[in-house]
Amino acid sequence: MPNIEKYPAGAFVWVELATYDQAAAKNFYASLFGWTASDMPMGPGEYYTIFRLEGRDAAAAYTLHPDRSGGAPPNWMPYISVSSADDAAARAAQIGGKVLAPPLDVFDAGRMAVVQDPTGATFSLWQPKGNPGIGIAGVDGTLCWADLMTTDVARAREFYAVLFGWDIAPGQNDPSGYLHIKNGEGFIGGIPPVGPQPGVPAHWLLYFLASDCDAAAAKAKSLEANIYHGPTTLEGVGRWAVVADPQGAVFAIFQPLPH
Repeated sequence: MPNIEKYPAGAFVWVELATYDQAAAKNFYASLFGWTASDMPMGPGEYYTIFRLEGRDAAAAYTLHPDRSGGAPPNWMPYISVSSADDAAARAAQIGGKVLAPPLDVFDAGRMAVVQDPTGATFSLWQPKGNPGIGIAGVDGTLCWADLMTTDVARAREFYAVLFGWDIAPGQNDPSGYLHIKNGEGFIGGIPPVGPQPGVPAHWLLYFLASDCDAAAAKAKSLEANIYHGPTTLEGVGRWAVVADPQGAVFAIFQPLPH
């Protein structure tokens, strides 16, 4: 159970669920991953939920409001660590991204901005101050990977390589077309070769760890989630499934193969 105190720039440091039914989402993820919920007031009748595992921050959730969401579906948003949210947001705009929410301070926790990449996928920038991000890894229910699902792989590859310094390249002896994202010395995600998906915009798919993918997928289904794909085995890598929670937010469950 590695505890995490600090992240390098370019790492996925936080994951946040936007949902139309925050109370139902809390129950679903508590049952599926064993997360405990800690609610922080955000204003009249509103609160921000921090999900914790073993007493350490694992994820978060907030309520989407129909009158303010622009029709956005429930979704999981990744946050990526930067040394300056202002500089990174300005750079993103210069290289073809769109700043959806300009940099702002989140109390004394950090400074954030919301960006859409040139292919349409949305993510947040996080300049840590008091809160470095997710505090635990390597146990069930923790973030372990992220895939960028986009049909314009070349444009996305160029954008993220310039913005975060990621090394995005195919694996050795891998003819699949899957590109691995390497941040510094660590592999953190990838860009699969996805074909046209009518009605499905570009997005980041977040993977959460499970010691038994089949059992976790069955549990999710029993909690009224939809299983979009799998469970499937990727030879030499692991077993995974793509799930939509009862409100429609999509994520993946991943069980690594023993080495």
